Amino acid sequence: MSDQAKGLLSIHSAHTVDETVDKLKNILQSKGIMLFALVDHSGEAAKAGLTMPDTKLLIFGNPKAGTPAMLAAPSIAIDLPLKMLIAEGSTGQTIISYNSSDFLAERHSLSPDQLKSLAVIDSLAAAAAS
Repeated sequence: MSDQAKGLLSIHSAHTVDETVDKLKNILQSKGIMLFALVDHSGEAAKAGLTMPDTKLLIFGNPKAGTPAMLAAPSIAIDLPLKMLIAEGSTGQTIISYNSSDFLAERHSLSPDQLKSLAVIDSLAAAAAS
């Protein structure tokens, strides 16, 4: 099963992992979207004496957008706040991966209107990648 069939979308970034992370952080701040956490998987691996490609996970959202979706389908709370993985791929290219809003809508039986405010993830990923 392909990643896309599992609901995971991936796009290439024109920047390094750290540059892409910084760009996304700035975009989130400019849009009033809260960055709840930045998980530095590769940094934590290094602390444990292990090596892995640069890999960071950003967890972000806006309660005004997420709460209505959680009220409509409480199970979506497992997928919220939204997450975006920014990682160095096997060829050195930076890859941005995230759950598609269509996947989330289908997984949690949300109508397109109920998930509309969460569909911003596509434009956030595209902006961070450019």
